[in-house]
Amino acid sequence: MSIIEAIIIGIIQGATEFLPISSSGHLVLLPEIFQMTNPDLPLIGLVHTGTLLAVLIYFRKDLWEIIKAVIRDLSQHQPLASNESKLGWLIVAGSLPVALIGLPFSGFFEEVFSNPRIAAAFLLITALLLVLGERALSGKKDIAQMTWADSLVIGAFQALALFPGISRSGSTIVGGLSRGLDRSTAARFSFLLGIPAIFGAGMESILQLFTATPQFSVSVYVFAFVAAAVSGYACIHWLLTWVKNHTLYGFAVYVTLLSIGYLLYSFLAG
Repeated sequence: MSIIEAIIIGIIQGATEFLPISSSGHLVLLPEIFQMTNPDLPLIGLVHTGTLLAVLIYFRKDLWEIIKAVIRDLSQHQPLASNESKLGWLIVAGSLPVALIGLPFSGFFEEVFSNPRIAAAFLLITALLLVLGERALSGKKDIAQMTWADSLVIGAFQALALFPGISRSGSTIVGGLSRGLDRSTAARFSFLLGIPAIFGAGMESILQLFTATPQFSVSVYVFAFVAAAVSGYACIHWLLTWVKNHTLYGFAVYVTLLSIGYLLYSFLAG
């Protein structure tokens, strides 16, 4: 893999992890379409870690307030006394579905991940979710008004993204919209909820560094990591600004065209 390919892989991961267009689907399809070198598991782990770094830096003030509030309220035997500590526990609750489903069936999802046609087909599900989410948009709830049921439902939507082609950010934003959150709040909670999931995915792949021989040079991994972190940070900021005044329909159109285009290409090419 060349440095240019590594940067492209990093940008793909950084952008598509947070935009509602599926990072897993793009990491499967784009190297196939453009005849790029397929990333190995350690590289996938590193670019996931790059996007984790991006979201940690972007929400560093929020996360620090959440951590302080959780520790303070626990020490006072009032774990839900503040909105910040409540948000911390909502993130924990929302992470349960993906942990309970993803860990026992990780081998199954890895097998599905390797099939580009399946990833392309699941992009259509992402498009459908985005359209349904926009049509369901009617709520004005903010994070302070969220309930445990809201968090668990959004977490269940996040579990759908274990399948390649279903966007994690897209599914969780739609889950939030279905529970009456406004679009900006749904996007913000989606990013915060993604931190444990992205951490888990990245760490699982990075462990491959200790059990398998990396295929590429150190510079390839470094450039991919940096590209993922920079593009991820930029896309978080852009999307949070975008969703204040725009719908998700454009993303639905994009993933539909990508899905249909790849499926036609793959079947015609044999």
